[in-house]
Amino acid sequence: MAKRKIVWTETAAKQRREILKYWTERNESTIYAKKLIEITAKHLKVISKNPEAFKETEIDDVRESAMGHFSLYYKITPDQIIVMAFWDNRQDLKKLLKAIS
Repeated sequence: MAKRKIVWTETAAKQRREILKYWTERNESTIYAKKLIEITAKHLKVISKNPEAFKETEIDDVRESAMGHFSLYYKITPDQIIVMAFWDNRQDLKKLLKAIS
């Protein structure tokens, strides 16, 4: 099977930018933001090779890849992995449901 293309929704891309910006400003350094980028890339590599490796969620057709305090929420199509959310798990889950519904 051909490798699926990773596609970020506008919502997920915005969440990722905001989280990386927050940690860069808070720490006055890009070290932690770069670490998050690396961890995310590793998870996306695993997801692209084996999209069903991570757990299903209560949301139809959405899976979660947990990365410590953060999670990737994604959908699988025949040609793509669609990243629905880049989520800080310390936030209220109700906000996530609003963001990706």
